[in-house]
Amino acid sequence: MLASLRQERILAAVHAHGAVRVADLVDELGVSDMTVRRDIAELAQAGLVRRVHGGAVGVETLHRSADEPGFEAKRGWAAAEKAAVARLAASLIEPGQSVALSAGTTTHLLAREIAAATALRPLTVVTNSLPVAEALHSATSPAGLDVILTGGVRTPSDALVGPVADNSLSRLRVDTAYLGVHGLDQDGLTTPNLLEAATNQALLACATQLTVLADHTKWGVVGLARIAALDEVDVLVTDSGLPDDARRALTS
Repeated sequence: MLASLRQERILAAVHAHGAVRVADLVDELGVSDMTVRRDIAELAQAGLVRRVHGGAVGVETLHRSADEPGFEAKRGWAAAEKAAVARLAASLIEPGQSVALSAGTTTHLLAREIAAATALRPLTVVTNSLPVAEALHSATSPAGLDVILTGGVRTPSDALVGPVADNSLSRLRVDTAYLGVHGLDQDGLTTPNLLEAATNQALLACATQLTVLADHTKWGVVGLARIAALDEVDVLVTDSGLPDDARRALTS
């Protein structure tokens, strides 16, 4: 298959799903890993996609402030970095705490870490995420792990939002909120969904400390609705791919 035809198919997959994985493209196109990575590099150089660890994402998805990709579409973006962020975040949790986990693919990975870590028991987890709740309920040893799931209206990212969720959170108090975000920059944390922004704000209001989980690809991405300013964040867990300008802004 000609390179131009391969790249057309890669672009079509990115437009259809928001992201693609190298491993999936190798199987679909019947070419080597190196060939797929070279095709993605050429598409990225042309400004048609953005390279991430293990694949590519659409540049239009990253820059449309009101666009909200689905949970499955986002799972493959920067997967290795998200897993590392989740592992480190899990190490910050102590037995006996109550924590809140927002919706998001990185917080979902954190929930899986919590579910597997019996050393963190007893632990109470509050969440407005259906995948997070499912991961916690699937724990092999659930004794001492209490899960509180808010009600609300379901979003494309499988979050429960709206007045029901907000009211539930307003009645609770937790030690730390672990927040996954659509994007962040020097002006703060954002999401494409107005209702999700409000519910995330309710989640932050019920927590003594805010810990944000964001891999390096989230920097510079701006959603329609602002959740919080950077100075409201107590801890940011990210990966080593964060650009220098982002490090300077976050340090200051």
